[in-house]
Amino acid sequence: MDYGHSDRPAGAPPLPTAIKILIAGGFGAGKTTMVGSVSETRPLRTEEVLTETGIGVDDLSGVEDKTTTTVAMDFGRITISDDLVLYLFGTPGQDRFWFVWDELALGAIGAVVLADTRRLADCFPSIDYFEERGTPFVVAVNCFEDARRYQLDEVQAALNLDPGVPVLLCDARQRESSRDVLVTLMEHAMKTREARRRED
Repeated sequence: MDYGHSDRPAGAPPLPTAIKILIAGGFGAGKTTMVGSVSETRPLRTEEVLTETGIGVDDLSGVEDKTTTTVAMDFGRITISDDLVLYLFGTPGQDRFWFVWDELALGAIGAVVLADTRRLADCFPSIDYFEERGTPFVVAVNCFEDARRYQLDEVQAALNLDPGVPVLLCDARQRESSRDVLVTLMEHAMKTREARRRED
């Protein structure tokens, strides 16, 4: 087999570099909303209606008005330039769908962990997952209207985060706010990569 052969026509512009980012967090933290607010295309969603079979399985305390849940992933795209495209993968929040996480995480340069201060402990599984794999991540506190406000250092301490992990406020409904979170993640991922390169 000729591995040097390409079906792309001679003189065709190079394919853009694809960067994969995960949007993670607990059930109802705003992952689907964030992907939808910032994607330049209509996002792919795998949402299903919550039914009676989830009673006693899905903890709806703090998110009682939630009627749907992601069962596989959300997917969105942002074109940064002709040679750079971001692909966003929103993860499912419930434990029973975690079997898809390893597949979604393959090749990701970093992750956003969305935090809901009404259910802050829901962040711990996502944080543990990325810490164990050495995946750079930021924590974005989604500012729900009925949620108590905390100082960022209080959130950092409550989640027992490494001091180098960025924590910021966001409104996942707002494109500009979601974009700022992604910019912070990209900067953090590049700094982490550079630091590891120096250590090697």
